[in-house]
Amino acid sequence: MLSVQQIAADIVRREGGFVDDPNAPGGATNHGVTIHTMRRLGLDLTGDGRVDTADVRRLTAEQAAQIFIQHYFEGPGIAQLPAPLQSTVFDMYVNAGIHAVKILQILFNRMRIDVVVDGMIGPMTVAASKEAIAAAPDHLVHAYGIARRNYYYALADGRPASRRYARRQDGGKGGWIARAEEFMALQYRLTDMQHRERVATWG
Repeated sequence: MLSVQQIAADIVRREGGFVDDPNAPGGATNHGVTIHTMRRLGLDLTGDGRVDTADVRRLTAEQAAQIFIQHYFEGPGIAQLPAPLQSTVFDMYVNAGIHAVKILQILFNRMRIDVVVDGMIGPMTVAASKEAIAAAPDHLVHAYGIARRNYYYALADGRPASRRYARRQDGGKGGWIARAEEFMALQYRLTDMQHRERVATWG
């Protein structure tokens, strides 16, 4: 099993380096850490009394990994979930915040395991996760990956500016979809044709 440090390093690798895309809701981002997160944490890396794009550029991959571990793994309580779920939920939490947990909670309810969908990992969600992994030990992680993928598609359905993250310019799978499918077995991944059919209505 991968350590949380290894998982965080993989997330940093997936996130890539510095970008400042005006269409991205997170604003300037480096190694997956947004300027908004750095401002919330008071990370003035240049020491000029403010947190701006220059600070985002200065953030190292190692610093990003520590931010993820402290604020996106330990903070939300992902360590309380069964080990097989931790990597994918951690990865999704970095990408989508509390929606990562809401997706999991919705999945539990679909399995007839009642839990409040509030995006928080409390005693009820921890208990539900243990019940769910016991009920479907060979399928739960893949089911969560499919739910992640569906979330991304739905997000892009309703937000045309985000479609670039779900579909490449050549029509193939974008980063969001590829990212979700990294955490599921090959048989659950969409073929290129299935993906193109799913996004055909986007124009």
